Amino acid sequence: MAYFGVDSTLPSTSPGAAVSSAAAPDGERVRGPHPSAPIPVQGPSVGSNLRVPLGESGCVVFPLILGAAEFGWNVDLESSHAILDTYAELGGNAVHTSDSYSSGRSEHIIGQWLHSRGLRDDIVLAVRIGGHADNPGLGPVNLVRAVEASLNRLRTDRIDVLYLDATTDPEASLEDTLATAEWLVETGKVRALGAIGYSAAQLVEARIYASAGYPRITVLDVPFNVLRRHEFDADLRLVAGAQSMAVTPSHALEHGYLAGRQRSKIRGALSVRGAQLAANINRRGTRTLRALDAVGAELGVPDAAVAVAWLLAQKLVTAPIVNAYAPQHVEELVQGVGVRLSRAQLADIGRASV
Repeated sequence: MAYFGVDSTLPSTSPGAAVSSAAAPDGERVRGPHPSAPIPVQGPSVGSNLRVPLGESGCVVFPLILGAAEFGWNVDLESSHAILDTYAELGGNAVHTSDSYSSGRSEHIIGQWLHSRGLRDDIVLAVRIGGHADNPGLGPVNLVRAVEASLNRLRTDRIDVLYLDATTDPEASLEDTLATAEWLVETGKVRALGAIGYSAAQLVEARIYASAGYPRITVLDVPFNVLRRHEFDADLRLVAGAQSMAVTPSHALEHGYLAGRQRSKIRGALSVRGAQLAANINRRGTRTLRALDAVGAELGVPDAAVAVAWLLAQKLVTAPIVNAYAPQHVEELVQGVGVRLSRAQLADIGRASV
């Protein structure tokens, strides 16, 4: 099955294809393509035409945001660039990173890629701020310094969506943070604001400040997937819907478990990622993977694509943030954008994951 949005350049003649002959100037016969041979596909991919508004941020994005949490940690520079290249070739245009990912190495890798490929104006760049050891939290001074440092690592003059990470600084004054963000927006360093870790009450408070002139929070990141629903609770859903926020769920594959590659526990000492995977290897996790298997087999797509399609079928979800370890993983994930799950399929997955 062809991957969704993949361009393919076909050879002028395929093995076994019929060919016709034409006369060369010297009288020799030259074999050329038959008139009925397939026409090579050229130009932008199908996915490049697929864009959705990112809430009221002013950005339009491909419905799958490429996460860069593994860049500089489990994925080296060359492999990271190959993943980014594949994503862009398939029509993707939104990349998410954080100043804390690999202590900033993820941003360095993305910055090098954007500069070498000349794609800065084509990519919606989303950055989570607040977790870097040099400028921790969301206080005014550290927030400005953190943004400046990220801009330097990313080799750009602006961040399209700045996610304020409240989990790194629960005691920070929301008014002070938004006042600082206002200056960042006015100076052109930031286009729009996102949030992660804020409660429903804090988001309501932020909207009150917005009515007084502070910038609005228009994008919400919340850890959410078929196995992890409790954090996107009813209150957050109500506020996000009422404020027309774009929801960009992180942990879309639950640390990779929903891709279905790891189904049994590993003996011995576990890495951080191994421990995260092991936490889901239980009866509920196994039932869920079996449901994804069944739907994937019916549709001809991998489990990861079904997990992405499940998220996109949820109300308020605009574009999941999904990390990848290799180009082929990106190809699997992008297939989920082209899948529409039926009510019966959604019900089957829902029952299995309870």
